[in-house]
Amino acid sequence: MKKLLITAALLGLVACEPVEVTSQSRPKPEATPTAKVKSPPRVSSRTAAANFKAVVARVEPVAEQECKRRSPNLNCDFKIVVDSRRGQPPNAFQTLDKKGRPIIGFTSALIADARNRDELAFVLGHEAAHHIENHLALQRQSATAGAAVGAILAGALGANADIGQRIGGTVGARAYSKQNELEADALGTVISKRAGYDPVKGAQFFTRIPDPGDRFLGTHPPNASRIETVRRVNSRL
Repeated sequence: MKKLLITAALLGLVACEPVEVTSQSRPKPEATPTAKVKSPPRVSSRTAAANFKAVVARVEPVAEQECKRRSPNLNCDFKIVVDSRRGQPPNAFQTLDKKGRPIIGFTSALIADARNRDELAFVLGHEAAHHIENHLALQRQSATAGAAVGAILAGALGANADIGQRIGGTVGARAYSKQNELEADALGTVISKRAGYDPVKGAQFFTRIPDPGDRFLGTHPPNASRIETVRRVNSRL
């Protein structure tokens, strides 16, 4: 019962806390449903590899230029890697190595599933945007603050502080996830467009992945909101 009270208290705290949304990432109040678009056919493995190589050559320097312009204090020397392990699902990620160099990874499955270069360019721009916007650091700060609040609430309710820290850390880490994704979609649109690709065409990738809906504390916003963000930002470029 005490654990349930802690959870409810933490959820209430996050739900009521004001979250700043930039003009780039503000979705419309009612995003239009994801359009039913017929997916282009899959490409051969040779074409997929050639597409990826060409996209990296064009997008990486643009992403580094944007990084230096927007976040000059960050390491903007991106390293693009491929996770070729079998059984890995289509995925891309951004992280840092031990020296703080930004790493962007693609699984082989995602490269194979991309139907054109525009999709690969948008995904690469999106992941680069996470680094440029410093989202990893912001997420860590949010998780740390959430863990501290959780421990305080647990103590006030006479429960185990470790439980409160774990719940608070999870809630804190997810508090800005949707906002971060929309911000990365917006800047990813700019990067891929400036590299010579069509971000709206690239965002059709969202029509082939499961829609997370608009779940409270979900890590990703609805696909329709993401596509709408791309269209809106693209129309201004």
